[in-house]
Amino acid sequence: MKPVVVLVGRPNVGKSALFNALTRSRQALVADMPGLTRDRQYGDGRVGGRSYLVVDTGGLVDDADAMTTLIMAQTRVAMIEADVVIFVTDGRSGPMPLDFAIAHQLRSLNRPVVLAVNKTEGLDGDIAVAEFHALGMGAPMAVSATHQQGVEALMARSLAPFPREDEAVAAEGGIRIALAGRPNVGKSTLTNALLGEERVVVSDVPGTTRDSIHIPFERAGKSYVLIDTAGVRRRSHVADPLERYSVAKTLQAIDEAHVVLLVLDAREEVSDQDVSLAGLILHRGRAIVLVVNKWDGLESARREWIKRELQRKLPFLSFAPPHFVSALTGAHIGPLFAAADRAYQSGGRVLPTPKLNAILKEAVAATPPPIVRGRRIKPKFVHQGGKHPPRVIVHGNLVSETPEAWRRYLAQRIRERFHLEGTPVEVEFREGENPFAQRTKPAPTARQEAKRRRQRRFLKNHFG
Repeated sequence: MKPVVVLVGRPNVGKSALFNALTRSRQALVADMPGLTRDRQYGDGRVGGRSYLVVDTGGLVDDADAMTTLIMAQTRVAMIEADVVIFVTDGRSGPMPLDFAIAHQLRSLNRPVVLAVNKTEGLDGDIAVAEFHALGMGAPMAVSATHQQGVEALMARSLAPFPREDEAVAAEGGIRIALAGRPNVGKSTLTNALLGEERVVVSDVPGTTRDSIHIPFERAGKSYVLIDTAGVRRRSHVADPLERYSVAKTLQAIDEAHVVLLVLDAREEVSDQDVSLAGLILHRGRAIVLVVNKWDGLESARREWIKRELQRKLPFLSFAPPHFVSALTGAHIGPLFAAADRAYQSGGRVLPTPKLNAILKEAVAATPPPIVRGRRIKPKFVHQGGKHPPRVIVHGNLVSETPEAWRRYLAQRIRERFHLEGTPVEVEFREGENPFAQRTKPAPTARQEAKRRRQRRFLKNHFG
């Protein structure tokens, strides 16, 4: 699993600046104003070949009003949910009384903590961190988030206890299948049904599952890892701060899964949150199996209405046919494994270059790309660029101007011709000619060139 790295500290020590440095983004607002971060921010990061999920939190303070009390509650829950905590302090001001209070809280959590002394640009590192040894949080590390100094070393120490991604995959083995969906759609019941035993807590209370639960097992001689996750719903509908931070664990599980079972409730309408979660799964490049639970006992009119709703609200999942099941009775559960296997295999397919180029040629002939600034977009060559999900790279003239609709059209053509089920297809456009032209037509040797010259002289002498 990607480690969840949570940034904590008092206000205005540079947590958001460090978040931006760790995610190489500008997602978090940064200003010289205490309390600017009121809700958690989370983002993906990667350093030294290691991936992680980083969470920015609001500052911890002494005297709290109603708003800051809520912010601090979320921060404390984030500390509990963390795999590792980075305690951010201010090297310019030195350790403050509130830093000692935060250090006391962190020691009671029994979580790995790395002490970062921020804003040390232009200072002697050893001198800048000397006072912070008094916090009793191990050796402090001098960093400057705004100047990107010491950040890579900070993450190397923070991620050291966790296995690398390839090691983690090897340790778990098998196809990793995550269950995702809104609270109370029956994910835990479905987990137990797939396993054939009561392995996770099932309750009618939404949000019973707080963390992502990994369960290795075998079926029909194949190895799997089933991941039951907390329910994801709109942030505005989440009152319990503990549930807010379960979202980070769900995103973590989606990232580490090969296949995601998106579970919907047949007794409720397909909500905007269902649509958003489906889009998120595809955006993160995961294969998907659409599962409509609680199908038992529904009248035929309701069943037909749900099927129409799926087509209307989830048209972008046409490559993932829905499975109508009852986790409670076990009806139609068995085919989900075969569907997950097909989705996983589709995500790892090798797409031969000659066939890809034939598909590209057919697609252009059937529906040419539009004209941009008086010139036609001309895709010329395509080849595979990756797996899980399949990624293809199209080269040509003006292809960077290709509209999203034509990108989806080409992805659909590729998916249909290769019979790919349950996996998105990523299409990347790059300007330029065929990058394999020299590889497919190597330069002639000296002997071949001499032979060609003799042939040209012969033709000229005898035929003019």
